[in-house]
Amino acid sequence: MMKVPELVYYDLHEDVVGFSTTRQGGCSVGNYAAFNINHYCGDNEEAIRVNRGLLCKTLGISDERLILPHQVHRTEVARIDEAFFQCSATEQAQRLEGIDAVMTELRGVCIGVSTADCIPILLYDSRHRAIAAIHAGWRGTVSRIAEKALGEMSAAYGTQPQDVTAQIGPGISLDSFEVGDEVYEAFAAAGFAMHDISERRGKWHIDLPECNRRQLVAMGVPATRISMSGICTVKEHTRFFSARRLGIQSGRIYTGILMK
Repeated sequence: MMKVPELVYYDLHEDVVGFSTTRQGGCSVGNYAAFNINHYCGDNEEAIRVNRGLLCKTLGISDERLILPHQVHRTEVARIDEAFFQCSATEQAQRLEGIDAVMTELRGVCIGVSTADCIPILLYDSRHRAIAAIHAGWRGTVSRIAEKALGEMSAAYGTQPQDVTAQIGPGISLDSFEVGDEVYEAFAAAGFAMHDISERRGKWHIDLPECNRRQLVAMGVPATRISMSGICTVKEHTRFFSARRLGIQSGRIYTGILMK
């Protein structure tokens, strides 16, 4: 029987498919079981190839139209345009190196990011028909990558925040994100309202999903158009990958968005 990836779908717009993968429906094993398409975390390359094929079949796209950058916890944003697809595979990989957010105005192209506790964010500009996928770990959040990505969409497509619908996907919750004083101080130094996004429970705990939601609202995205998955990857590590529970040598969730 052919395996089918189990996806969590998001209701962004009727013209858009937004989703996160789970650990179910692939052929990876061990800490990568069972569905992982990330090349950068130590999984078997043949398993990744098969899993990518399963996802592409589910989405109805060819493999080259499934985009996944090599993320490095910074704030660089890559634009996927027709010129990108004229590049060689080597050149495409170079353009996706060191990238933590991806955007496109092309239909039939699935862009996405990998996470295993970090926060994935999907954006859809319904007026200009453009999309973005953002990887926001704590470093990216402190550096306001969601704000940077919105700015890049505005420059490239004319995106205005009031036209954006956003989805914040599975990631580590306030309960599970215990941090040292240096992380707390990094958020405080960056101007975050710490009384709203942190709690002291012996050690500090920070609410990463809420931090990113507040960034989007501050940029002008209507609060009513921002959805939160409410899924904590640490608490639900049997269904979603969690580096805190499984270690970094484990699979990754792929959170993607595709315009039909």
